[in-house]
Amino acid sequence: MSKSLFSLFRLPFLVPVAALAIGVSALSAKAETLVYNPIPMPASNEVTDTLSEKDIPTGVGGFSRDYVVNFKEGDQIVLDLTSDQFDALVTLIGPDGATVGENDDGPDGTTNSLLFTRITRPGNYIVRVAPYAGQGLGGFTLKVTRLRPI
Repeated sequence: MSKSLFSLFRLPFLVPVAALAIGVSALSAKAETLVYNPIPMPASNEVTDTLSEKDIPTGVGGFSRDYVVNFKEGDQIVLDLTSDQFDALVTLIGPDGATVGENDDGPDGTTNSLLFTRITRPGNYIVRVAPYAGQGLGGFTLKVTRLRPI
């Protein structure tokens, strides 16, 4: 008798566990569609775009947009980020996820950003466009220039 009572009491607990397993599978399937996917930088190495609330949350109250660029060892590059709508902040992130360089205000006295750096490891780099201190959204232009020796 105790075996059949145990079976009776156990059944209601199995149904929620099964429902939970189905719910977790549905959650996993949805999470797979929300994978981080930076935007490939176009062949022109220049993009005019808009930073919006649909972009990546920065964690400091703003949003950022990421572009992926492949660099070779020894490349000397310039990242030029301009915006009339927010105080531009450009960040270069290496293949290992570490910040290579960052610039808030370029040398021209504006709130545009200008970053010069030399690439020491080949691979895919992330160029991150964000507003300084997470403040602002709007249009911007990003240019990636590879400098050539004279």
